Order: sequence, then structure tokens, then C-alpha cells
Amino acid sequence: MASLLRKAAALVVASILLVVPALALDRPVIVGQACGGPVAMTEAANALTAGVATASKEDAAWAATLAGAAIDRTLKCGAAPVIAAPSGALDAATLAPSASADGSSPLLSLKNRPLFEIARAAATLFAGATPGERGAALSALERRAGSLPPELFEKAAEAEADAGLKERILGVGQAALLGSPDVAKRISAIERISAGADRRSLTQIAGLRSDPAYAGDAAFKAAVDAGVASIETRLKISNALNTLYNGLSFASILFMASAGLAIIFGLMGVINLAQGEFIMIGAYVTYAVQETIRAAAPGLLDWYLIAAIPIVFLVTAGVGVALEATLVRRLYSRPLMTLLATWAVSLLIVNLVRVAIGTQNLQFVTPFWMSGGHLVTGDFIVTWNRLFAIVFAVATLALTWFVLKRTPLGLNIRAVTQNRAMAGCVGIATRRVDMMAFGLGSGLAGLAGLALCPIYNVNPQMGSNFIVDSFMVVVLGGVGTLAGTVIASLGVGQVNVLIEPLYGAVAAKVIVLLMIIAFLQWRPEGLFAVKGRRK
Repeated sequence: MASLLRKAAALVVASILLVVPALALDRPVIVGQACGGPVAMTEAANALTAGVATASKEDAAWAATLAGAAIDRTLKCGAAPVIAAPSGALDAATLAPSASADGSSPLLSLKNRPLFEIARAAATLFAGATPGERGAALSALERRAGSLPPELFEKAAEAEADAGLKERILGVGQAALLGSPDVAKRISAIERISAGADRRSLTQIAGLRSDPAYAGDAAFKAAVDAGVASIETRLKISNALNTLYNGLSFASILFMASAGLAIIFGLMGVINLAQGEFIMIGAYVTYAVQETIRAAAPGLLDWYLIAAIPIVFLVTAGVGVALEATLVRRLYSRPLMTLLATWAVSLLIVNLVRVAIGTQNLQFVTPFWMSGGHLVTGDFIVTWNRLFAIVFAVATLALTWFVLKRTPLGLNIRAVTQNRAMAGCVGIATRRVDMMAFGLGSGLAGLAGLALCPIYNVNPQMGSNFIVDSFMVVVLGGVGTLAGTVIASLGVGQVNVLIEPLYGAVAAKVIVLLMIIAFLQWRPEGLFAVKGRRK
């Protein structure tokens, strides 16, 4: 019922604006109408909306103030109507300080409230002090653009200095032209709106199929059908790009979580069930860095993620080295005991964090360079936080490849992975290599936690959500192979993103697991196998 009343109110505004020329705002008359009955209040709201396009900026600011006061019930209608402001009573017509604050606030009906909201937004579009205020006002008017006169937006675009906002205003003005009585203007607006290719544009143009002109004008019908077809095609493309982008984002996190696991499992044959908790430790260390910078150098808070990278890696790698030296090293010959021991460590870490810090989600500051995104086409937006995760994963991949292929540590890791006994015979300290590899794998997991901070809920349980997927990636790619981990991460990430909207997150994991099991029946060693790997 309320939505029908809002639509009716918007139509009333449009009809009045189309037949009443824009005049200068007569402040005393409008204030008197705003303090009158329902019919007079309707006239006041319509007069405000009709007058702002040709009014001065001062009058437009007054119109926004009066409309807001009527909505917020700070307009006091007595012998001398005033607006109750925090600084004191203001004369409703001049906004000059007033000694009188007597009177009652008029009650807006369901019909008049949306009219005053339109009036406030229209006035703010002309008088807003910042592009943000004017943009918010435009967003409020955008929902009713089809019932507002195009001249309102044309005047606003002429007065707008911000290039981006001016383009938005012109776009909304095209939506307003859809209601024009001139069919040629409507067809031109359809063609321009079709270039936007978002769901709102599709709704606007598809709604014209119920217009009488659709059945009576062949050119109008052809323009509507062509516009709908064009937008639907672009939306399909943008949906595919969204799926690909989200899959890449998920795959990047999976890779960083799985790369360390692949190194540890491939080198030592240790199934580290605490790997997910290293992700969580990395996220909590990132939070500690954020809070330290907030207290010591708040001006640098936007760069806490960059500052946290070496700290997160060193801390999580240190925890991994300590775990390997104190516990895992004594259980190499007993894989089942290693499995149980690392599981116990994961439970210990989770409960220590719960007791020491709590179970609530941590709140992270979104740096200015990670806020928002770039609209590419249709509904596809490249968000900077997910792009950071992807770029960070690529950088981690490059650094890990360099360590494994171009450093003595990497050479030793590959030698021990392929033949531990022979590596020991030629003088490689295999136990030291194990310790360093465990630290490297743990550090990579910590970096995954850092990348998750801007896009995921950080709490003590977060690591357990990734451990199963990480093992699936390692087994599918082939233990100990970086290339296999990359390809398997991409595959698992993309398939999860494809299936999850259709069947849900749990079903998606089950389906992916069944697909991996079926693949391993055909190729048990995974996508890539390390030659000479010692079982």
C-alpha cells in the first residue's frame, strides 16, 4: 500500500511540474502551505521541487532545509513558523534567528512524506556543499526519475562542476526522458540507457513493454526490444566476468593456504591439520599491527597491510619452526601420531585465542586504496580489496617460485623431497631443511590470513573453513609441486564459485570433493607428480 502511495505521489509531482512553469521560490507562501492541511502541504512540496531548478543556490539551500524540517518534524507552526535547529530557533522563511519557538509540528501523511523527500533531494542536488551530498541526493531521485521532468536534471547538470557526478545526472535525466510525450526523445533515451547495461536499466526499459506506445508504434517497439536484448547480452557477459573474478579471488586465497601445505606434505609427508590455524594467526598478527599503528602513527593507518607483510610472515614462520622443532620432528616415523598431534595443536591454538582475545569478529580498517572499485561493464565491478588478494597471491607465487628454484634453500628442499636418503648422503642437513620448509609453509599460510583480512570474517574459527579445501588442492595438484598447486587452486576456486550459487556452500564442497575423488581414480598422483618422491 505504501509503495502504491509513493508511486501516486511521484506521478502527482510529475504532472504538476510538467504544467507549472518553474518560478522563484515564494518563501512566505510555501511556509504557510507547509503549515497548512494535507492539500496545502502537497502544494508546498510540489512548489519546492518545481522551483529549485531556477532558484538561486541560497534559495535551493533554504528549500532543502525546509523540506528536511518538515520530514524530521522540526518545523514548528505557530503564529510565526520556525525551525527548531541545534543552535536555536530559526525563522522558517528567512532562516534568521528567532526568539519564538512555539507551535506544533505538522504531521506528514503517507502521500506527502515522499513528496517532501523528493523536494529535499532535488534541492540538495542544487545546493549540496560536496559532491558526496549531491550524489546521495541524486541516488534518492534516481528511483523516481521516470516521473520527474528531464528539465530538472538538465539544469542540475549545467550547474554541476564535478565531471563524474555530471555524467551521472545526465544519465538519470535520460531515465526521466522515458516518460516524455515525445516518442523520438523516448527512443533516443532508450538507446542511451541501453549503453549502461545494468539491471536497473533493464528494468526501466523492459517496463516500457506495458506502455501503450509499445503496441501502437513500431519504431518504439523495435527500440525497446533492441534495448532489452542488448542489456541482457551485456549482463550475461558481466555475470560471467563476475564469476571469473570471484573465482580468481577465492583461488588466490586457496593457493596461499595450500602452497605451504604442499611444501610441508611433499617434503616430509606430514599432514599438518594446524595449517588453517596458521592462517588465523596471520590474520590476528595483522590486527595487532593495525592497532599498533593506530596508537603510534595514526597517519600511516592506511598502510598497515603493507607494514604487516614481513611481520606476519616472520611470526607465523617462527611458530611453525617452533612446532616442528618441539613436536613434529619426534613423530616423523609415525604419520598417524603426527596427524593427531597437529590436530591437537590446532585445537589448542583456537582455544587459546578464544580465551585470550575472544570469539567476536575483528574489525579491520579498509585503506583508502582498497575502498570501492572500477565499473567495467554491466554489473561487473573490479573491487580493489579482491584485486589486492589476487595481486598479492601472484606476488607470493613469484617469490615462492624464486625461493624454490633460485636459492640454496629451494635446491635443498627439492633434493630432500625427491630422495631424502641420498640428500643426506651428500651432506644436506635434512632435519634443518625440514625445519626451514615447515617455517616457509607456515609463513605462506600466515600471508593468506593477511590477504583475507579485508574480505573475510576474522575470528578463531576462520582457519578451519580452509583446511579441507587446502588439502583438496594439494591432493589434486600433486603433493610438493607448485605448478600443480596453482592449477588446482584455480580449478577448485572456479568450480566452487560456479556451483555455490546454485546448490549452496556445503553442497558445493561435497560436489567438488566427489569430482576430485573421481579424478584421482583415474590419476592417483594428481595433476603433477614429483619424480623420485620418497614415500
